[in-house]
Order: sequence, then C-alpha cells, then structure tokens
Amino acid sequence: MNHIKIEFTNERIVPASGLSVVGAILGKSDFVKRCNRMDVTPNRSQHQIKNGDILLTYIGMLCMGKPQYQAVHEMDDDQEFYKYALGITHSIPSEETLRQRMDDIGDSLRSRILAENVKMLHMNGIVPSKLPNGYVPVDIDVTPFDNSKTRKEGVSRTYKGYNGYAPIMAYIGTEGYLVNAQLREGKQHCQCGTPAFLRETIALCRQITDEPLLIRLDTGNDSAENIGILLESGCYFIIKRNLRRESKDGWFEMAKANSQNITIPREGKTVYTGSDWKPVTYTTEDGVEKNVTIRTGCEIIERTIDKYGQFLLPSDIEANTWWTNTGMTDAEVIQNYHAHGECEQFHSEIKTDMDVERLPSGKFETNELVLELTMIDYNILRMIGQETIGGRGPKPRHKVHRRRLRTVIGNLIMLASHITTHARQVVMGLGRSNVWRHAFASKIVSLYGHTHV
Repeated sequence: MNHIKIEFTNERIVPASGLSVVGAILGKSDFVKRCNRMDVTPNRSQHQIKNGDILLTYIGMLCMGKPQYQAVHEMDDDQEFYKYALGITHSIPSEETLRQRMDDIGDSLRSRILAENVKMLHMNGIVPSKLPNGYVPVDIDVTPFDNSKTRKEGVSRTYKGYNGYAPIMAYIGTEGYLVNAQLREGKQHCQCGTPAFLRETIALCRQITDEPLLIRLDTGNDSAENIGILLESGCYFIIKRNLRRESKDGWFEMAKANSQNITIPREGKTVYTGSDWKPVTYTTEDGVEKNVTIRTGCEIIERTIDKYGQFLLPSDIEANTWWTNTGMTDAEVIQNYHAHGECEQFHSEIKTDMDVERLPSGKFETNELVLELTMIDYNILRMIGQETIGGRGPKPRHKVHRRRLRTVIGNLIMLASHITTHARQVVMGLGRSNVWRHAFASKIVSLYGHTHV
C-alpha cells in the first residue's frame, strides 16, 4: 500500500470558490449600499463594520449551508478572498460581532429584503415557468421547524408533535423560487395571519410575472376570507376543502348519481370524480359582504377490498374535495393539486440542504431575519442550479428540470480552486479533474462577461 504524505503549503487553495458567483449576483443591486446607510448602535464593538458587511457575511455562510454563527471562523484563514468574492467593504466580522449585529437589525429589514428578493430575480432574467395550461403556480404552505430541547423565544408545540416554529412559505413557478416567507410561533394556527400574508404574496408575485396566477393551498387554509381575497385580486385557485361537518356518505351518494368519470384502478377500489357548486360568503377589505357560488371538485373513493386483499364491510369511503374557479376538468384539478405536494421537496431543501431548520438565535426577531435572508440565499442557489441544466456539466442519468440545492452547494459553492493574483487581477484556477469546472466557468462568464479557462 502506498503511503500518502501530507504537507502544509502557503498556496491559496480556497474551498468555497462558488461564493464569487454569489457576490456577483448580489452586486447587481444597491441593496447592500442601502443597508450600509442604516444607523449602527454606537455602543457596540466593531461599529466600523457596516451592516451590509454583516448581511453579506451571513448570506455567504447560508450559501455554504452553515447558518450557525461559529461557521464564520471558516473564513478566518483567507479573509481577503471572502471579502473580494462577496463584496465586503471593511472586514469579516467576528462571531460575537455577527451575533450582536444580527440581534440589532432584527426584523427591521423585512420589507427591504422582500423587495430586494424580487429585484434580484428580475435583474437575473428569471421568469417563473408556467404549467402546460398557462397558469403560473404559487404554492403556499406551512412547514414546522424542529427546535426541540431549546428555550428560544417563540418555540412551542407544533402540529407535528414537537417543539419548534411553524413558518409559512410561498413558492412561485414550477422551479419553486421562494417569493415570501414568514416565521411563526410553533403553536400558531396556519390560518392565523394568512390573509395578510396572502395579500403580500400576491403583490410580490405581480411584480415578478404578468401571467395568471394559480394559488394552491392546503386544508388548513380553507377559509371564506382567503377565497374572497383571491377572487378580489383576480387570481385562480385550488384549495383543498375541509369537510368539517359534511357527511362522506352524502358526497358518496352525490358522486354515484352525478359523476361523469368513474374508474376502477384495481379490484375493490372505485373512484368517482365530478363537480358540485357551493355558496360562499365573504367580506371585502371595504367591509362589503358578497355572496358567490364556487365550484367544488370532488374525488370520492370507495374501497370494498383493501390493498392487502382484505374485504371491507362496510366499505371504506374517502372524500376529497377542492374549491376552484378554474376552467380545468375535474381530473386536471386533482392532478394540479397533487402537484402542490412538490413544495414539500422545497421545504426539505431549506431544512436539510441549507440546514436552516434549527435557527441559530434565541431571539425571535433575529430568527425572522435569518429566515428572510434564507429567501435570498435559496433563490441564488436555485438560479445557479438552473443555469447548469443542459450545459457542459455532468450529464444526469435521467432528465431533470431542477437541481437539488445539496448538489449546488456540494459541487458549485464548495468548489476548491487555486487563487493567485497577477496584474491586479484575481485568477481562480480550477483543476482539470473537477467535472463541474465548465458549468462554473460558464456561470462566471454570464455574470462578469469574461473569464480565464
């Protein structure tokens, strides 16, 4: 067996070269300059470090999938590169300064971050993809963050049965760009505060696209107020209904009598699909009460034999119904609602790939800031991933329409390179053994307009 000799050199080999792409994307706007103009608490240490430097440093940490404050020490050994790559003005803050300044900023930048997020998508030419029927999907859902065994402000029992937070997220397009997010206490019901969040999300989506929006919501948001907001704003929607006191047997009898589509997927299972109409009463923002009749698509499943071959007596009835104002067929309504489940994949990428589930601060407002910055980081990583599809990168075994964030972080952000400076230029050397070098170089060219290969 050959022995491997390890030696330390003075060469600048940086393990996170992809942050140069992150800095280039952020450098297209003046968001950081506006943050630098904010007042800094004078009695804090290192007050010469601007708030823009604080936010850029933390954005870089999030893009590496390392949101905990102590991860800032990974930039200690070559601060010059990280400052240059991210566009930091003064210096990389210490762990203590980063923590204190994040607490100072808190949730005061929410409106600016939301506006910057939309502007960033615009300036990078992002157009959310449409469904085959022409609608742009907007998926809104609550996903609990597990913060068990902590005493952080706002942590309480979630509907998943553990202590944590229950943030609400809104994604636009089939790629799943994150357009809005709001941190909530774990015990907060998913409908509490949703009307205001819904209005805010629709306004943001209107700035991104002029195409018709298709809002998709789960059962917890089955509310006449939500339906009223969507109707008044001219949006299309599919909302899973909460049957509440409605009888499954009643829906079953209606389906047998009126369903136009009856299928038998297997022996002992019959599926009835159809539509009905139900009255809805809502109140507008002006206090005007309106009565409308909304279409309710239904999928009623009768099982006389379960999947294991056991006969059921009486038969098992499952009733699924949806509010919708689209012109889709019943089968298309069901199919498009099932596609709403893809947002669970987006939640997973935020919580596991970016490691944001266990938020770093004990203060609720600071964790709100972390989640808001996560929107920008998530979209940056999504944009970088989408750029590599169909390029000179490694060919996947199957056709893909979206890169998982774990792939982007592992292969493009945490990309090792040899850094040299020559003729007042920074040269980033990529090894020939790295199969992602062409995808990385093409992204640099698209942002800077030049490169050395």
